[in-house]
Amino acid sequence: MIGRAVLVEDPHPPTPDRAPDAASEHPPGAVPRTDDRPSTAPRLTLADREALLELMVGMRTFEERGVALYKQGRTPGSFYDGHGQEAIPVGAAFALGPDDVICSPLIRDMGAHLVRGTDLTEIIRHHLGRDNRLSRGREGNVHFGDPRKGVVGMVSMLPDMFVVAVGMAMAFRLRRERRVALTFFGEGATSPGAWHEAMNFAGLRKEPVVIVCENNGLAYSTPTSAQFAVPPAERAAAYGMPGVVVDGNDVEAVFAVTHAARERALRGDGPTLIEARTMRMHGHGSHDDARYVDPALLEAWRGRDPIATYEATLRGAGVDVDAVRARVLERLDAAVEAALATPLPDPAGATDGLWATDEPVPLGRGDAPWSGFAPAPPEPAAAPEAGR
Repeated sequence: MIGRAVLVEDPHPPTPDRAPDAASEHPPGAVPRTDDRPSTAPRLTLADREALLELMVGMRTFEERGVALYKQGRTPGSFYDGHGQEAIPVGAAFALGPDDVICSPLIRDMGAHLVRGTDLTEIIRHHLGRDNRLSRGREGNVHFGDPRKGVVGMVSMLPDMFVVAVGMAMAFRLRRERRVALTFFGEGATSPGAWHEAMNFAGLRKEPVVIVCENNGLAYSTPTSAQFAVPPAERAAAYGMPGVVVDGNDVEAVFAVTHAARERALRGDGPTLIEARTMRMHGHGSHDDARYVDPALLEAWRGRDPIATYEATLRGAGVDVDAVRARVLERLDAAVEAALATPLPDPAGATDGLWATDEPVPLGRGDAPWSGFAPAPPEPAAAPEAGR
């Protein structure tokens, strides 16, 4: 069932004499959870819910294969995964219309790329450093986007893409376009100055931007008690916008609050900060064993796995969960096979595209799989009059 999004006080506020202990940062009870659907929640059909599950399973299955390829030495650099956080990028992106923009998915947001329709084989080629249309094989890590699908690639300096998202939202407002920009970042990225500048500008100008903070309790190895004194959602009011806390392990709850934030932005009421609380179940990357995290904390959160709990719900509704997993695995196997057969990029083209020589290509439309965006069926033709 969907959880209600609420603004809550931190039940474990940091204090000067409190050690920065990751085990006390994100107890599962700190996340709002209820069993009743908000009266304003958008309708999800059973097909929508099955799609949400398939997208979350797709993200995890791809990332599990990515970790394996990394350990085999096939992936240049490290590999990053969002195990346990799949509900956030999938639920948030699922609430976006085709003309909306994501700026930008981060290292634990693979599900957002899948929702918007970026080709899976191209994503795997990118991670393997093979020739591909996303990065031309020049970046075998997490820095990529798909402009054809309205997805702007990330940079490592966080939260600099938040500033870009606000600029895009301002352009939408000035052009009177009915679309929003959505941006992701972690709770650690709320400390740099760029975050405060973007929050202030967005709130002051009422820009149509949806701000998603993925609070997984750790900025690399730094717990929230060593990051800030006031949780992100509670700071939103200082910038003239609402802040909501949502169960980041409940995909329908994330979808519902993002849908509400999008509707608010489209009405001209400005941005919303969504603080999705979850837990990072693995290290910062495949190179990090996360030995600094209390195993008891991970075990507590493992019982709230977003995929396992949603599978149980959908099984009860009649969804063939095993068939969903089989479809995902079949697609992944085919994509990996095709990516591994793709050659490395030609070194002779290393300087191609270094300088802009043409006019910029507008961002394309992304996939919008929620049934609420489906076009209305055509009106039935009128019956011919008798005698004609």
